[in-house]
Amino acid sequence: MAAAEPQTPLDYAVYARDRDVMNMVRKSLAAGQAQLAFQPVIAAADGTSVAFYEGLIRLRDSTGRIIPAGQFMGEVEETVLGREIDCASLRLGLEVLRNNPTIRLAVNMSARSLADGKWRRTLTAGLNRGRDIGPRLILEISETSAMQLHEVLIRFMEDMQPHGVNFSLDDFGAGLIAFQRLKDFYFDMVKIDRCFIHNIQDSPDNQVMAEALIAVAQQFEMFAVAEGVETAAEAELLCDMGIDCLQGYHFGAPRLSI
Repeated sequence: MAAAEPQTPLDYAVYARDRDVMNMVRKSLAAGQAQLAFQPVIAAADGTSVAFYEGLIRLRDSTGRIIPAGQFMGEVEETVLGREIDCASLRLGLEVLRNNPTIRLAVNMSARSLADGKWRRTLTAGLNRGRDIGPRLILEISETSAMQLHEVLIRFMEDMQPHGVNFSLDDFGAGLIAFQRLKDFYFDMVKIDRCFIHNIQDSPDNQVMAEALIAVAQQFEMFAVAEGVETAAEAELLCDMGIDCLQGYHFGAPRLSI
């Protein structure tokens, strides 16, 4: 179905901006202007050692400026462009793992990319370059995406077990996954959504939710990661709750090099 025509000057301005952003994204991918930014995920046991990094896609426009991900990621999830971004993220992530044999790296993906031939070929080629690459690769999938194609995802997880690939459930607690279905997946870790982490020391409700989500993760023998940790107070309380890893600007912003 075609998009509705803009009715007001403001509508048209938004429409034109979004169209221009999508064009910039397409041109950036075609020109090979994609790269990863790396944010450390810290082991709670000592509060300093890096358990793994998350690789976050960054695209540059024709002037070299980074296109804000918030301006396009939500729009491309269900599109061919979204599959191209997933392919670029995976290809870049596999290159990083091949060139840095001591690190582990999480790469974001949509469950819809499982049906994309190019994405599957990229993964297969990367895993075939070294037996140590699979165990250091973490594929990160949001709750919403996981539940859209849960049977397909479960079969894919089973196929990846011989390769040692790890799986992370993103936005845990804020999506659509049912706890009774959680046991059917093969997630190695969950990332507790940042909405439960912000100012957790001042929110009894968030404390109850975070403790419950950590307990669920422990019950299913998964590591629990807290996203969006921005202060020492948040980190301290989460460690007291038994969190396994912490991620956020308190420990480091995404950087273009490791």
